[in-house]
Amino acid sequence: MILTVDDVTFRYNSHPVLKNVSFRIGSNELLAILGPNGVGKTTLLKCLNGILRPSGGCVYVEDRDLLRMRQMEIARDLAYVPQQNQVGRIAAFDAILLGRRPHIGWRVTESDLCKVEAIIRTLGLEHLSLRNLDEMSGGELQKVNIARALVQEPRVLLLDEPTSSLDLKNQQEILATIRHIVTGHGMAGIMTMHDINSALRFADKVIFMKDGEIYAASEPAGITPEMVRAVYGLPVAIESIRGCPVVVPVDQKEEACSSGTRHRSKILQASGERLY
Repeated sequence: MILTVDDVTFRYNSHPVLKNVSFRIGSNELLAILGPNGVGKTTLLKCLNGILRPSGGCVYVEDRDLLRMRQMEIARDLAYVPQQNQVGRIAAFDAILLGRRPHIGWRVTESDLCKVEAIIRTLGLEHLSLRNLDEMSGGELQKVNIARALVQEPRVLLLDEPTSSLDLKNQQEILATIRHIVTGHGMAGIMTMHDINSALRFADKVIFMKDGEIYAASEPAGITPEMVRAVYGLPVAIESIRGCPVVVPVDQKEEACSSGTRHRSKILQASGERLY
């Protein structure tokens, strides 16, 4: 396993935010963390990245104890793409080059520049390399942020709501890019999301969080309507479209009517009466 999270807890002052969170993720795996606002998704990513220090528990990157590592050491193994990034008049090439900081000594080397150029080619960002960040669309800026994280050459890629505020086309492009990168580079990827259907389509594993704890963990095919309702308080149906599970909200009245119909059908079947 690349990343092992064991009984991680975190408190803001005396208020518990994370409670005994544990999971593992290996190479070529993409994990989606789902749940309503305020359940601790972003806090968890910050604990994994060393931005926040857990109140208890352990985090291991392979066999290295993250909680004993310095921030620059952590940055060589984990790259973090926050939900919001500062935007200024800096060219995309230079912004991506900043991702090499954990590896740079006294000066930028030819090797560092080559790595930046390689990432730019991989993500197809050549047309953006000399454009300033404050001149970019949301989708373009997110691709640059991902490129900056990748040039760190991390073992684990952490992304906080990577598709927030993006249109449908850019959402799909960003998630397909993340999926390709994780698989193609032998990395582990963890992303927090609100879009359940996108998570079920692109992720290998899904974790539902509720009240700072892991309520359920499963592969996409194992997700049930009961899990979603328990976490979000919303009745849903799960259908399969082209082999991919899709979560569909169900109207409360429709659910009650459907439940009543199923109950009546069972009674009729038990009595031997025909249903048609």
